[in-house]
Amino acid sequence: MENYGGTESVLAYLQEVERKAEDVLGDRRQIVDLDMKRNQNREALRALSGDPSQSGPVTVCFGNMFINLPKDKVKAMIEQDQEQLDGEINRLRSQLKVKVNQLYEAQGQPELKGFHLTPLDPDEVKAINKVLKG
Repeated sequence: MENYGGTESVLAYLQEVERKAEDVLGDRRQIVDLDMKRNQNREALRALSGDPSQSGPVTVCFGNMFINLPKDKVKAMIEQDQEQLDGEINRLRSQLKVKVNQLYEAQGQPELKGFHLTPLDPDEVKAINKVLKG
C-alpha cells in the first residue's frame, strides 16, 4: 500500500510555493500598473507646464466625465496623486523583497544576497563626495 501522507505533504508544499509565487507576481503586476499611472501623471504635469500663456481653466477627464477646473488646482491634484503613487509603489517594493525571500525559503533556496540594500539619500551622497574629493 502507498504512503499517501507523503504525497499529501508534497502536494501541500507545492501549493504553498505556488501561492507565494502568485503573491510575488501579483505585487509585481501592481507595481507595473501603478508605475504606468505615475508616468501618465508626469505627462499630464508636463503638458500643464508647457504653455505658460494659458492660465484659464483646463478640461480634465474623471472617469467618463469632463470637467473644467483651474490649472493650479489640477496641478495640485496630480502632484498629490503622484505622492500617493510613490508611497504605494515604495510600500509594495519593500513588501516584495520580503515575499521573494519567503518564496526562496519555501523552495529551499538560499536568501538573495544584497537584496536588502537601500539607496543613499542625497545628504549621504554629498558626504561621500566630500570625503572622496578630500
